[in-house]
Amino acid sequence: MGALTSVLVILALVAVVAHPLVRRYSRNAFFVLAAVLGAAFVALLVIAQPVFAGETLVEAFPWVPQLDLTFTFRLDTLSTLFALLVTGAGALVLLYCARYFDEGEAGLPRFAAVFMGFATSMLGLVLADDVYLLFIFWEGTTVFSFLLIGHVTRLRTSNAAALQALIVTTLGGLAMLVGFVLLAHAAGSSLLSEIVATPLSGPVTTTAVFLVLAGALSKSAIFPFHFWLPGAMAAPTPVSAYLHAAAMVKAGIYLIARITPGFEDVAGYQETLVILGAITMLNGGIRALKQYDIKLIVAHGTVSQLGLLVMVFGVGDPRASFAGLALLFAHALAKAPLFLAVGVIDHATGTRDLRRLSGLGRQLPWLTAITVVAAASMAGVPPLVGFVAKESAFTELLEIGASEPLALLAFWVALIGSMLTVAYMVRFLWGAFARKPGVSDCGIAHRPGPISLIAPAAFVLLTVLGGFLAPAFDSLLQRTIVGSETPEHLALWHGFTPALGASMVVLLVGLALGALVSRPSFRIAVIPERFSASHAYWVVTHKVDSLAVKLTTLTQRGSLPYYLSVILIVMVLAVGGTMLTTAEWPTEFELVSSPVQIPIAVIMIVAAIFSLRARTRFQSVVLVGITGYGMAAIFAMHGAPDLALTQALVETVTLIAFVLVIRRLPQRIGSPPTTRVRWGRALIGISVGLVLGAVAVIALGSRIADPISLQLPEMAYAGGHGTNTVNVMLVDIRGWDTMGELSVILAAATGVASLVFLNTRADLRPKLSRRDARSQARTHLQHVADPSHPASRVSWLLAGRQLNPARRSIILEVVVRLMFHALIILSIYLLLTGHNTPGGGFAGGLVAGLALVARYLAGGRHELGATVPLDAGRILGAGLALAVSMAIIPMLFGQSALASAWVDVDLGPFGTLPLVTSTLFDIGVYLVVFGLILDVLRSLGAEIDEHEEAEATAFEEEEVSRS
Repeated sequence: MGALTSVLVILALVAVVAHPLVRRYSRNAFFVLAAVLGAAFVALLVIAQPVFAGETLVEAFPWVPQLDLTFTFRLDTLSTLFALLVTGAGALVLLYCARYFDEGEAGLPRFAAVFMGFATSMLGLVLADDVYLLFIFWEGTTVFSFLLIGHVTRLRTSNAAALQALIVTTLGGLAMLVGFVLLAHAAGSSLLSEIVATPLSGPVTTTAVFLVLAGALSKSAIFPFHFWLPGAMAAPTPVSAYLHAAAMVKAGIYLIARITPGFEDVAGYQETLVILGAITMLNGGIRALKQYDIKLIVAHGTVSQLGLLVMVFGVGDPRASFAGLALLFAHALAKAPLFLAVGVIDHATGTRDLRRLSGLGRQLPWLTAITVVAAASMAGVPPLVGFVAKESAFTELLEIGASEPLALLAFWVALIGSMLTVAYMVRFLWGAFARKPGVSDCGIAHRPGPISLIAPAAFVLLTVLGGFLAPAFDSLLQRTIVGSETPEHLALWHGFTPALGASMVVLLVGLALGALVSRPSFRIAVIPERFSASHAYWVVTHKVDSLAVKLTTLTQRGSLPYYLSVILIVMVLAVGGTMLTTAEWPTEFELVSSPVQIPIAVIMIVAAIFSLRARTRFQSVVLVGITGYGMAAIFAMHGAPDLALTQALVETVTLIAFVLVIRRLPQRIGSPPTTRVRWGRALIGISVGLVLGAVAVIALGSRIADPISLQLPEMAYAGGHGTNTVNVMLVDIRGWDTMGELSVILAAATGVASLVFLNTRADLRPKLSRRDARSQARTHLQHVADPSHPASRVSWLLAGRQLNPARRSIILEVVVRLMFHALIILSIYLLLTGHNTPGGGFAGGLVAGLALVARYLAGGRHELGATVPLDAGRILGAGLALAVSMAIIPMLFGQSALASAWVDVDLGPFGTLPLVTSTLFDIGVYLVVFGLILDVLRSLGAEIDEHEEAEATAFEEEEVSRS
């Protein structure tokens, strides 16, 4: 494992343990998390030393070798800068969290875990070179940001804002994935570095590039996707400072910076980015001027600055990209402390409304000084890093604009937008700290401590140092430039230049405009909200919801026959139509391969027909079960004992589950359908039968080569060391399928339990202890020969004394008691020998489950609890965990997932005992199947029994009260 991968894995593990850590140590645990991200920052600095010398580090691990997919991480100058920003800013924000949140605040452990998960995903995003791996991390940031924005779950505004951000960025991400697929196919590689380096052209490339841009623009809140970012300010302040100033919204800018050198010549690429960036910058700046919430001023300012960044990168010239990088980091260093300062003000005063804030400048002098410096850097005041970066952008845009009109347009928009930036920063400072006439000074309910000011002070210190030390970072940024033109070096002083003149004009006009908009009587005219993109989003989502309701009303009628009819009709039309137009019918086929098939088929057909005429639910269930047992008989007659055994066991368990369900239903089936409905159903049934029969005939007649199944016995023994081909396929060759099926079983058990249990699925009823149960059984066996002895009344069952005498069957109790242990031993035998003989974990679990069913039928819910005092959910979880572990463990030894290992133990005269690791996987299957049956018995059996007993008791009490 390489150094980059190690950093990612460690951060992922810390994200996992963050929840219990914060739950144990509350907000003080954020110091530890901040130290972890700080250590990652230092580690990346050390790892990146060769990168600072001009090298590129690459770490690749095979993912799907057959498809040439690898986990590829690439550390070059651009990814290094972003990786340092992600980890460094994250460490400072986590330090701020240690005192921003209250002690023991609800949801704090979840917040910490999600925050660390987001930081890990963001770091993986900027390091990933494989586009599919990049997409995984990209969507990871989307999901984690959704959880962070909606941290305060009790607020509808937080939930709505989180959902809005999720929908917008997810749609953009899916479009980006399609673009990546097209580009990877065209370039013949899924590595982004190779895609960018490969000359691509044509309509497919153009389409793919714009699809990728859709993802980048939606992530960075660029018009027309700009509306989700101000709404996301419902998130806690640390989220705003990290996700929306230093990390998440920069992901789109990073992607644009990464692909621009390769696709800047694509038709419409530069024009799209410059125009959308210009609209975003001006719109965000104007909207920031009309806000009264100081956090929204900063939020709309962020949107405006993101538009500036996209516009500068969109010029497509390496010199403009150089200036764009300087602007990006200057923005992050200045905007993060502004958000953090807003959090301190909100926490100290309880409000963010600038009409109610007054006199904080004198009451919080340190916070005021920090915020003024950060705002000055945003405005481009020398000697701060914001001034250096903005002057660099002006310089490059003017130089490029001499020959490129698009760059000249970008310059004038940047000039006007920067004036707006100065104006809304003035309005922000005035609104947050100035003493306003007629407004009393704010009271400080929670004065900020030193720790709350460390993070914003550190950011501000970097803005100051960044201005003076700009030449030291110049050579590092120069390495990101690909092209013959060299940009102007970063420095505080270049002499009297047009760019310096533009900067001075921006400051003077911006200050005058800021003074104007800061007047209490000032009102700015804006476009009505109904014409905004945010309103358009809500209109579209409302229309989609209305359409969904109408479509649901039309299709979801609550009628199972209707649903089945629609599904079957569509299947008949689609499959039948395909066969009629394209299928090649065989010239001959064999109707019957064995005389035994005829009577079995006749029985199954008769049972199916009579199930339609059954008038009680029990009759129909039994008749349908006969068809299943008939299928098991056919399997047995054709050399498939495993399938026959499993089919018979599944049919038995299913039959029992149906019987448990129909106990709570009317005994007789409802009124018979009309003649028209019956003929319609008959037509559908006959059509389905004919279509599926035709499919079987065509499939068998279409085989022109020997089936792969002929090689399976040899493959099973060579690859899985087992002679039972079916079992080896389940636990080895197609183990992934089995693991997916185990997950489905777990979900099914959870679904059944959720429909029955009212509060919790955990079995909280008092259980008969195993000690008491053994004592009863032992006493009974000692005195069974003496019927007159009082102890002879002890039941054969563990909970026999709690049974209702009117519902007991002594013969059934005795038979079940004698058969139970034999069935359990049989199930273990099937489990352990299933690798080489008929059986396996699935069949063994079913047999064990049937033994449990017998105990329940004989002794009721009390016997069920006494037999298995363990929670069904834990058995299910343990089984799935064991199966997943057996998939992961081989990877630690350099093998593929689910790879098997075995050893043959020589037992001398007793023969050889083969020990195969896949047996452990099969044990997981055994536990899941057993846990499922236990859960079904508890939910459909014991829980319903308890409800019936409660209803009976309530009825008796009501009768007594009436009498």
